[in-house]
Amino acid sequence: MKVVIAIDSFKGSVSSLEAGEAAKAGVLDAYPEADVSIMPLADGGEGTVETLVYGLGGELVRVDVTGPMGEKRSCVYGIVGSMAVMEMAASSGLPLVPMDKRDPMLATTYGVGDMIKDAVKRGCREFIVGIGGSATNDGGMGMLQSLGVKFLDKDGKETGIGGKYLADVADVDMSGLMPELKDCVFNIACDVDNPLCGERGASRIFGPQKGATEEKVIFLDSALRSFSEVTKKKLGADCAETPGSGAAGGLGYGFMAYLGGELKPGVEIVLDAIGMDKAMEGADFVITGEGRIDSQTAMGKAPAGVAKRAKKAGAIVIGVAGCVTDDAFLCNSEGIDAIFPVIDKAMTLEEAMDRDVTVKNIKKEVTQIFRLIKAHSA
Repeated sequence: MKVVIAIDSFKGSVSSLEAGEAAKAGVLDAYPEADVSIMPLADGGEGTVETLVYGLGGELVRVDVTGPMGEKRSCVYGIVGSMAVMEMAASSGLPLVPMDKRDPMLATTYGVGDMIKDAVKRGCREFIVGIGGSATNDGGMGMLQSLGVKFLDKDGKETGIGGKYLADVADVDMSGLMPELKDCVFNIACDVDNPLCGERGASRIFGPQKGATEEKVIFLDSALRSFSEVTKKKLGADCAETPGSGAAGGLGYGFMAYLGGELKPGVEIVLDAIGMDKAMEGADFVITGEGRIDSQTAMGKAPAGVAKRAKKAGAIVIGVAGCVTDDAFLCNSEGIDAIFPVIDKAMTLEEAMDRDVTVKNIKKEVTQIFRLIKAHSA
């Protein structure tokens, strides 16, 4: 019997790999001879760096960068072979800015470029970048400035750094862009479909939560549109209407237009990176899950992504979770054949989320599931 385990973290309780180890122990209790493999699982958001680095045997790297409001700070990203795994929020995230200091007119993605530059110098040529949770609305201009692009105003002078300077861009000088970037591949984990500008654009939808007043929203939307028009004229890039270009204050647009980045759902990028399709070849069962399985799980979260690929491989998919809601049945039509809660008795939330309790509960539940499978097969 071949079993592949790809469980997302039970947030606040166990990591993806800890959950996987517990499930593996449960399978082996029932089937000591089973071929069981554990794959690290994440959805491209918070925790993806650590999950992939530890799961694939990489390393964490600390680097000094320019923070979202121009301050100096250090942040961490991961390297696995020649692949760098980053979260833009580590350098330019909204939580890094105190509430009373938030202002997308001033905020910059410069630190994202600092991380990329450091990784390129270390030999990385493939990038996975999660772009959720930004403090910025600069269209990726700051990132590009860090990487050597010069944005010039109507007088031929370099513009400043920050969202408000988008409106001043009249020309683009690409001559200083790091030459190594032409050999780099950028996979951008993006789970929103907003365009760059307009009623569903970066400024209108996300600007207010980053500190933008109505007046600033109008200004920034117009500035991004102007920036995209200059970019189209100078580079021939026409992707302002592409779904996801408005993600992270237009950082999605900056990646696509200037670095050839491809935007994909985060879970798909992660599953490709860990080689999930190959791992599932010949699998009889796939175990997936997360802390809470509900209708949201069915709408493209990591376990649903796993189930979709498992079905293509012809495997039976088992879901496990700390909590299974009444609407979790919607996941059945997305490929998860059966779903099991691991809580075995009444307990407080604090007890249920205790690491040791969760590990024990996952192992116990999976053992019983596979004992049933064994009895049925006898």
